[in-house]
Amino acid sequence: MDYQLYSPNDRLSKYIRCYWSLDNLEDSTPHSRERIFPDGCIELIFNHGDLFVTYNPKGEAEVQPKSFIHGQLKKFIEVQGIGKVGIFSIRFQPAGLQPFIDLPVSNLTEVFMEVSKIWKEGSLLEEDMNRCQSNDERITVIENFLESRLENAPNNDDIERCVEEIIQSDGMISIEKLTEDLNTGKRHLERKFLSNVGLSLKLFSRIIRFNNALQLIENKDFRNFTNVAHDGGFYDQAHFIKDFKYFTGLNPKQYFSENLEMAKYFNLE
Repeated sequence: MDYQLYSPNDRLSKYIRCYWSLDNLEDSTPHSRERIFPDGCIELIFNHGDLFVTYNPKGEAEVQPKSFIHGQLKKFIEVQGIGKVGIFSIRFQPAGLQPFIDLPVSNLTEVFMEVSKIWKEGSLLEEDMNRCQSNDERITVIENFLESRLENAPNNDDIERCVEEIIQSDGMISIEKLTEDLNTGKRHLERKFLSNVGLSLKLFSRIIRFNNALQLIENKDFRNFTNVAHDGGFYDQAHFIKDFKYFTGLNPKQYFSENLEMAKYFNLE
């Protein structure tokens, strides 16, 4: 697989973490399933290859649309390419999508929604993206589209600050500290965060803490799993293993034995 990362322009970097592409257009053989874990971000995906199939934790299959937004994940999913792979995706910052759409981000959590159902100009955007012959062209098209929607974007600074504080603390900051820093009420913050990010404050913090632990494991920056639990901000090793299995469907030892290519792309810096 050819995996490439691209940076957004300065105006959009507040909302977009990166663009990425994944290509293997020479091989039409069906691929094995790949596991993807929650990372707190939302993806806008354009597929110029063959379609993918997604399997939820219950093993139920769903064919992905050609172009779609996939909302926040709460647990792992598995994806399988059924032929040639050609994907271009926009990975939004955790609160980065809301300024561009007219519905709560929470409506998209754990679902696929076709681009044409998100924006009235969605079908035209999909056609423009399909005509592109390179990732540079795709970036130009999507940035022009998103920038055209920024003029009427609501102010989201408080939620963006909240997200940043959670990330900077590796998911260990308390809700009480967040409400104090933002000078707001707990219920108001929880409602607004869910609407703009698509996850509760508590679950988002757990996902950030889990991804921090995953990075420690990948870097082998620990002596044992008790060490990971302590450095990752978990109560104890049992709490760490419980959360790890909740988000991945695997225990840490099983994680080491799997060849999780997609997880390395999406969950690790």
